[in-house]
Amino acid sequence: MSDLPRKAVTRTAKLAALPLGFAGRATWGLGKRIGGKSAELVGRELQQRTAEQLFKVLGELKGGAMKFGQAMSVFESALPEEVAGPYRAALTKLQEAAPPMPTRTVHSVLAERLGEDWHDLFLEFEDKPAAAASIGQVHRAVWHDGREVAVKVQYPGAGEALLSDLNQLSRFARLLGPLIPGMDIKPLIAELRDRVSEELDYALEAQAQRAHAEEFADDPDVLVPAVVHQCEQVLVTEWIDGIPLSEVITDGTQEQRDRAGQLLARFLFSGPSRTGLLHADPHPGNFRLLPDDAEDAEDAEGSGGKGGWRLGVLDFGTVDRLPGGLPPTIGDSLRMTLDGDAEAVYDLLREEGFVKESIELDPDAVLDYLLPIIEPAQADEFTFTRGWMRSQAARIADPRSPAHQLGKQLNLPPAYLLIHRVTLSTIGVLCQLGATVRLRDELEEWLPGFVLDDDQTLAEGESAAEA
Repeated sequence: MSDLPRKAVTRTAKLAALPLGFAGRATWGLGKRIGGKSAELVGRELQQRTAEQLFKVLGELKGGAMKFGQAMSVFESALPEEVAGPYRAALTKLQEAAPPMPTRTVHSVLAERLGEDWHDLFLEFEDKPAAAASIGQVHRAVWHDGREVAVKVQYPGAGEALLSDLNQLSRFARLLGPLIPGMDIKPLIAELRDRVSEELDYALEAQAQRAHAEEFADDPDVLVPAVVHQCEQVLVTEWIDGIPLSEVITDGTQEQRDRAGQLLARFLFSGPSRTGLLHADPHPGNFRLLPDDAEDAEDAEGSGGKGGWRLGVLDFGTVDRLPGGLPPTIGDSLRMTLDGDAEAVYDLLREEGFVKESIELDPDAVLDYLLPIIEPAQADEFTFTRGWMRSQAARIADPRSPAHQLGKQLNLPPAYLLIHRVTLSTIGVLCQLGATVRLRDELEEWLPGFVLDDDQTLAEGESAAEA
C-alpha cells in the first residue's frame, strides 16, 4: 500500500478541521470585541492566527495541500507586515522542504521503474533526500558515467492525494480568501487541479526540460540542467549547485537580489519566445543563483557574491504551451496603456474577452485601474518592494475603492489564466527579493507587441490619418 492514500483519512481530517478552526477563531474574535478591543486590532489578530494554523497544516502534508501552499506563498508580499512576519519562515520552509518519503519506499519505486539492479546505474546514491516537494522528492546521486545527478522520485499515490486535497480545499476557498487580499483563491485551486495530470507525467516534464536545456545551452545568464534519464515516476537530471532563491530572499546581498531579479524577469519573458513554453511554477524553491564560473562556486558563496551570477532553473512539471510565444495582446495593451490611449486599450480588452459584451465600462477608468499595476514598466528601472505589492493589493481589495468596483467587472479569459498567475507570482518573488530591475529592457527585447516595428508604426500612422 502506498504512503499517501493510506493516510487519506488523516489528511482529510486535518484539512476539514481548518474551517472549524476559522469558525472557532471568529467566535473568539467576537468575544474580544465585546470585551472592548477594536475591530481592526481583533481582525489582525484573527488573520494572524488563521494564517499560522493554515500553514502549519499545509506544511505537514504533501500532495495538493502543499502545492496550494507553495502557490500561495509567493503572494506573502501582499500581506500586511504584522501578519506576514510571524510565518514568513514557515512559507520559506514550504518552498524548500516537506517530510521525507521512507527510504524503503524510494527503493521500491526505483526497483519497480528502473529494475531490481537499479543500483548498478549509479556510482553513488544518497538515501537522504536533498529536497522534497508536493509530488516527489529529489535525491543526489552520481550516474554511472560520473555525472552528478538529481533523481526525482514520485510519491506513490501522489495523484490521488493531489486531487483529494484540492477538492477538499476548494470547498472552503471562500474562507481562505481574506489571507491574500485581491486574490481570488477558487480559480487558483481549480487551475492547480487541472494541471495535476500534466505534472504527474514525468515524460511531459522531461520533454519541456529538454527543450529549455537545448535552447539555453550556451546562454550566459540562464542554466537549465540536462535530462539524463526518464521513466514513469522517475526523472534523472544533471545536478546543479548554487544558492536557493529562498536563501537570497532571507540573507542575500543587494547585488545578489538585483541580479536574481533581473534574470528572473529575463527568463519569464524570454522563455516563451525562445522555446514556445512558459515555466509556470515560479516559486523560489525552483531557482538557484550560480556564479558564472562553476569552479569558483564555493568562493563566491563564501565571499557574499562577488562577480557575475547565473540563474539556475529547476522543475518543468508545469508549463504553459505557447507555440507563438506570449500573446501580442499583452505587449499591445501594455504599450497602449503607457501611451495613455484609453480608447484603444479598452477596445483591445473587449476584443480579447477581458471585458464581456454585457459590460460597459469607462475607458478612462480602466486606464486609471491599469496604470499603477504597470508602474514597473514605466521607468528605466524599478525597485520591487513588499510595500509596493501591499499597496497594490490593498487598492484592489478595498471594497470602497473605485479599483475594487471596476476590477470585479473585468474578466480573465481562460487562455490568459496561467500567464496571469505566473506573472503575478514572479512579481511576488521580485518583491520578496526587494530587487531593482530594468524590467522595461526585458519587455522591449522579448514581449511581442511592446515595441512597434516599422511596418506596424506605418500602419498605425495611416489608420490615425484616416480617422
